[in-house]
Amino acid sequence: MLKEILASDQIGFPILSLMIFLPLVGAMVIGLLRTVRWIRWVALVITFVNFVFSIFLFARFELGTDAMQFVEQLSWIPLLGISYHIGVDGISLFLVILTALLFLLVILFSWDTIEEQFRTYALILMLLETALLGIFLAMDLILFFFCWEGMLIPMYFLIKVWGSGPHRDYAALKYIVYTLIGSVLMLVGFILLYLNYHDYALDQNLSQLYSFDLLKLLTVPVPPEKQLLIFFLIFVGFAFKGPIIPFHTWLPDVMKNGPIAAAVILGGVKMSTYGLLRFNLPLLPEAAHQAAPLMMTLALIGIVYGAFIALSRGDLMTLMAYSGISHLGFVVLGLFTLNPLGLQGGLFHMINLGLSAGGMMFIMGFLIRRQHSTTIAAFGGWAKRVPFLALIFLIICLASIAVPGTNVFISEFLVLAGVFKTNLLYAAIGICGVVLGAAYMLFLFGRVMLGNSEQHGAANLLDLNRREAAIGIVLAVLIIVLGLYPMPVLKRIEPSILMVAQRLDSGRDSKLIVEASPHAGPIRPEPLTGPHPEGARQPSSGIE
Repeated sequence: MLKEILASDQIGFPILSLMIFLPLVGAMVIGLLRTVRWIRWVALVITFVNFVFSIFLFARFELGTDAMQFVEQLSWIPLLGISYHIGVDGISLFLVILTALLFLLVILFSWDTIEEQFRTYALILMLLETALLGIFLAMDLILFFFCWEGMLIPMYFLIKVWGSGPHRDYAALKYIVYTLIGSVLMLVGFILLYLNYHDYALDQNLSQLYSFDLLKLLTVPVPPEKQLLIFFLIFVGFAFKGPIIPFHTWLPDVMKNGPIAAAVILGGVKMSTYGLLRFNLPLLPEAAHQAAPLMMTLALIGIVYGAFIALSRGDLMTLMAYSGISHLGFVVLGLFTLNPLGLQGGLFHMINLGLSAGGMMFIMGFLIRRQHSTTIAAFGGWAKRVPFLALIFLIICLASIAVPGTNVFISEFLVLAGVFKTNLLYAAIGICGVVLGAAYMLFLFGRVMLGNSEQHGAANLLDLNRREAAIGIVLAVLIIVLGLYPMPVLKRIEPSILMVAQRLDSGRDSKLIVEASPHAGPIRPEPLTGPHPEGARQPSSGIE
């Protein structure tokens, strides 16, 4: 069976499988160890090696193509058309790198902050990394769903056991109930796509009658009358996990009561919007055009609502939760412009939020560790006593409000440029969200770092230790580098974004033809089964 694995021609060995299963092997090793010191080092080595693998993917990634790379495929349950099929393209490459980086930094952060049951804690983090990498690399819908569900139980116990809030049990239960409801609906949508493939295979006399393989599903048109139902079933599954308004109510509870590790993972790794870009938009382009006005409206509500609520919060982690809801709205807004600029901005924003939002969660962890409180009123005047922490906090804060020279400025600019091409009113509301975001972030920084330090117990504070400083420096440097020179990212994501944009254009054209000819039969767009023909003109994203 192992001979059926197709290792990538680029390197000749299954690097993606190594990345997925290395943390799983690490979890097994950690389970056998008894010394906390050795457990810490094993967890650190495993996450560091995986990060090195992710950098290797970046270095060997082929530019100028939307094809899947480093592909591995193994027949899993052939009778049902289920396979172990993994690969990486411009859409998933940097999310894989980001995931590997954040888990490495989480282990560093947890080195001396987790005092109880560190072995179980590290084991759970290893399981989570395996599941998250599987989500971004899976090219089979059942494999994707398996990994999607695989992160629920570890995250539940992470919140329940190592959460610091008084209502952590309630927060953990609320998280798993919400996400399970969404997962059931998403699975129904996947099954409908699977049955649609079966109907098409019978009609066309194909040898394979069933398949959950994404690349094969992309070659099979979905009738317009089915697309909208499937679209919303899958969308709701992703919206619960996002969370996207109005499915967001579990996030403030989890952020306030859960551990910093859970906050970093949930706030920094954008699984839900990745799913929308990977599945909803290319598989169901006509439904995407029909749903776009509603999706953009929900995104704008999330941007403005999240910012207004964040302005009124007096708790660090609750403010961060609503800030995350607002920032996620920009991602959704960019994706549903359905044009290359907005799509590219939306994907780049997912990557950038991993650095800025994830970085802000680490900053909250540094603050809470020193003050033993999440109440904003308990802080004040810290910049005089912890200048390096204040500097890192300022850089990440400036990124969060999209100041030029930081990474988030580039992605928000692309999103808003795409929105301007679609609807001027939506763009104006989005800009108002940027202003509101600046207001609550600057308020937070001023309240914590400025003012009278003597009234807030800042006299005996210690600045960042070496591990904390390493986390802050890595994130700050990446924020500035991507803000000044984003082209290494944009060049690698552009071909895959253009492929999605082309499929969306075919869906729009089919929709227009059907509207112009109401008595005509359903129009089925030509599938995209390979690279663009040589010399064919491709849509431009506007990035040169």
